[in-house]
Amino acid sequence: MTMQATDTAVRRSITVEAPVERAFWLFTEGIGTWWPPEHHLLQGELAEMVFEPRVGGHIVDRGVDGSECRWSRVLAYDPPTRVVFSWDISLAWQVETDLEKTSEVEVRFTAEDAARTLVELEHRNLERHGEGWEKMRDAVASPEGWDLRGFAEAAKRA
Repeated sequence: MTMQATDTAVRRSITVEAPVERAFWLFTEGIGTWWPPEHHLLQGELAEMVFEPRVGGHIVDRGVDGSECRWSRVLAYDPPTRVVFSWDISLAWQVETDLEKTSEVEVRFTAEDAARTLVELEHRNLERHGEGWEKMRDAVASPEGWDLRGFAEAAKRA
């Protein structure tokens, strides 16, 4: 996995053992199979993560108690090559309601051959989070942040 953090963006890339269509589906609609379950904003236990596969859709955490947390908006949905979603999470790790203070994540999928896909992720515009935005950059750049190795492992199992 390749990692890079710039002033206002974090970039990751990894090649996964899956055809491009499968890799795209797994990253989006299959998000609950690879996203760390402890990384959610719900007060209670996470039951599932839902990726609504369309522009205007959301990424939603659903709790076992029926609660929901819509923490992201789907901004671009171009299967199987590209998806862009907002990061509507504040520096306090709560849902950010001021959309001027949100960043965005773009993920590109490029077939290397029939069975392997290059996945390139860019979490950008982190400065939009306001004063102290560097804490968000550092968090998503950390080993507990955008580590795509769990995604690559899920692709092997899929």
